[in-house]
Amino acid sequence: MKTAIPLPIAQLKFFCDRWQITELSLFGSILRDDFHPDSDIDLLAAFAPEAEWGLLDHVQMQQELEALCGRKVDLISKRAIELSANWIRRQEILSTAQVLYAQK
Repeated sequence: MKTAIPLPIAQLKFFCDRWQITELSLFGSILRDDFHPDSDIDLLAAFAPEAEWGLLDHVQMQQELEALCGRKVDLISKRAIELSANWIRRQEILSTAQVLYAQK
């Protein structure tokens, strides 16, 4: 997969295992030509059914990802997108997302 910047794949796999993320995908400008030095990284996470993380956990995940990637990160739950009433946004994200990590 071609991205606008290199990503720490090995560390992201460890992160996903620790946080019970079954699939982590990129979407948004990091996959397009409009990615800039000040752009954030948009990540879509699918969690294991037994993962019951709260808001503070989500904030910690986002902060850890920002430290790993060296820039701002938007971490979005795949389930939230799948249930979104905004079908245009849902279709755009789900149809363009590229998987970085998938649990085996």
